[in-house]
Amino acid sequence: MSIEIDGIHKAFGANQVLRGFSVEAREGETLVILGHSGSGKSVTIKHVVGLLQPDEGEVRVDGERVGGMDIEELFSLRRKVGFVFQFAALFDSMSVADNVAMGLRRMKEVSDEEREERVREALRVVDLVGFEDRAPSELSGGQRKRAGIARAIATRPGYLLYDEPTTGLDPITRAVVDRLINRMKDELGVTGIVITHDMESAFRVADRLAMLYEGKCRLEGTPDEFRNSEDPVVRAFIEGRPELMEEAE
Repeated sequence: MSIEIDGIHKAFGANQVLRGFSVEAREGETLVILGHSGSGKSVTIKHVVGLLQPDEGEVRVDGERVGGMDIEELFSLRRKVGFVFQFAALFDSMSVADNVAMGLRRMKEVSDEEREERVREALRVVDLVGFEDRAPSELSGGQRKRAGIARAIATRPGYLLYDEPTTGLDPITRAVVDRLINRMKDELGVTGIVITHDMESAFRVADRLAMLYEGKCRLEGTPDEFRNSEDPVVRAFIEGRPELMEEAE
């Protein structure tokens, strides 16, 4: 079981975002995709759930090619690949419980009773028991992130995609979200892809990292391999030292 991103290219008009990016998320690990703002990280993971189609290359989930899937096949895919949006994307007109239940309502084989049980279980995993009837507007930023994760895991996916999960959070809340990402892997066996430019968070959750730079994979490896890299582009990003970029030019 894996997610394979194989040589994908993607342009929006004259803006060539991806230029042959390849990486694989292996079963049971958390892969972090690093890159500066606008480097194509979000564009990359949207290909995994069929929200975007590559101009060239392909994405495979458990060996199945995502490109060209019909609507029913995409619904099936999205049951096993949960997506945690950058700002949680909760509906303020719905309670927390109703937000978490959204994906389950599309699963005809799940009874009302089982749906309620899965919602309770998902909220328990993210430590939001007792928040079922609250509106998203009543939650803190960290609680909204956790509710977004609960919604993603309610369908019991094998994979979770996290789009900038620590953006806009204070240091303590960022650490809480990072622990939660690790918990998804350790307790639920979820394979994760996290996209971020937050190096502290990246090193806390990653089994492996891949750096997306100028549309391609600049470096792929373990956290120690990134820390010890002599590549000036990698060092500039990790250390926050733009002057090192001059060595790469």
